[in-house]
Amino acid sequence: MTTFDEWRSGGSHLDRDGMSVFYRIDGEPAEGGEVLLCLHGFPCSSFDYHKLWPALAGRFRVLAFDMIGYGLSAKPIRWGYTTFDQVEVLEELLSRLEIERVHILSHDYGNTITQELLARDTERGLNFSIGSICFLNGALFPETHRPILAQRLLISPLGFMFGRLIPDRIFKASLAKVFGPDTKPTASEAETFLKLFKHGRGKRIAHRLIRYMRERAVYRQRWLEALENMKQPFLFINGSADPVSGSHLVKRFRELIPNQTGIVELPDIGHFPHLESPDRVLDEYLHFRGRIAAKADHAADAH
Repeated sequence: MTTFDEWRSGGSHLDRDGMSVFYRIDGEPAEGGEVLLCLHGFPCSSFDYHKLWPALAGRFRVLAFDMIGYGLSAKPIRWGYTTFDQVEVLEELLSRLEIERVHILSHDYGNTITQELLARDTERGLNFSIGSICFLNGALFPETHRPILAQRLLISPLGFMFGRLIPDRIFKASLAKVFGPDTKPTASEAETFLKLFKHGRGKRIAHRLIRYMRERAVYRQRWLEALENMKQPFLFINGSADPVSGSHLVKRFRELIPNQTGIVELPDIGHFPHLESPDRVLDEYLHFRGRIAAKADHAADAH
């Protein structure tokens, strides 16, 4: 496990139009500039992957970054904070790092980012290829999203005020509600969540970050088709006890995307499987990548 101080000190910053983008890349360089790209969700940061990071970095070249407005990245008042804006930042980061191929491990809002990447790949192509995709909990369809009270308040007309005034204890309590009954964050973990949320006066722009909830409704068809047309190997690891995107999301996913059967359900685990059950998530993910590698080796031998 990587501590927060180790995580921060081991990272780097990319300047994009005067905005600092925090990222971390570890592991031995891979052939063809390939990385495992870890995408975080709302209202968190790349540090969410710290429990998996040492093991993943021991096997792959691993990259994670904080989206604009999150974690240790810049949090400007005047910026769009749309999914399209965030994807453009990601594309630039990959370009500057000369990444040619990614395997994606995403959570929450990171799933929406991945859906937009897939949509762009279909439309005009990307400057990199996507080798595989693994989703953790995250609302893929607006009709299954069950936002908690804090999210509903942030997206309301009073959201700008709520974001600035939300007490620390309410933030921590709200986040804990989406964890499983027996896997709540420790006091130290909750404090780190809060520290990253508030870093760079982040409370001022919390109501802007939540706009993705409206985008999911507006662009539902675009992002649904991205999943329907997905050709990459796919795995979905879902904490069933998540009140936001738990077992009810899996049920809807099976209805809408019946051809994707690689689904692992974790009973009693909530919205953050990679924090609540890191060993199980790591085991499932490594088996997933192992199957992909075995299939590639078999295809190579056949030729």
